[in-house]
Amino acid sequence: MLVLGDSLSAEYGLARGTGWVALLEQRLKQKNIAASVINASISGETTSGGKTRLPALLSKQHPDIVIIELGGNDALRGLALSASETNFRDMIAMSKAAKAKVLLVGMQIPPNYGRDYTEKFFSIYARVARETKTELVPFLLEGVADKPELFQADRIHMLAQAHPRILDNVWPHLQTLLQNKSK
Repeated sequence: MLVLGDSLSAEYGLARGTGWVALLEQRLKQKNIAASVINASISGETTSGGKTRLPALLSKQHPDIVIIELGGNDALRGLALSASETNFRDMIAMSKAAKAKVLLVGMQIPPNYGRDYTEKFFSIYARVARETKTELVPFLLEGVADKPELFQADRIHMLAQAHPRILDNVWPHLQTLLQNKSK
């Protein structure tokens, strides 16, 4: 299993082993699910960077599941939504061509860029997932983003206490892929 993400998956500002990806690895072991987790997340990563790095990761790691947790940095930089959408489609296509199942992880951004941009950004995830028949986590930070006490001082990244909930947002969708792994 490969996690291709940004700072939210790379444990930015957290003690090593306290982020949701590390917690995922622990949960898989607790449930006796034989799966290794490769966290290829990089703080600041964009969909363009993920798309560039993915072929080598697929070739080297041969994951059976790819979790794509990207896009937030694209939106925070005001990048063209069409480019982000194309990058998501390309990463999904590459992953599926490598015989991996894909979990796309949705993100929302604060309304700083205006309601239109914010809504269009968020809608990319559901549209791409639907059109590519890809499993979707609707919003990674559901039940977390609206709780200021769960944020680090930068008001962007979450404290370690938020990461169990983040994993709980991902888990049911990942479980679907794990159950269908042999199909």
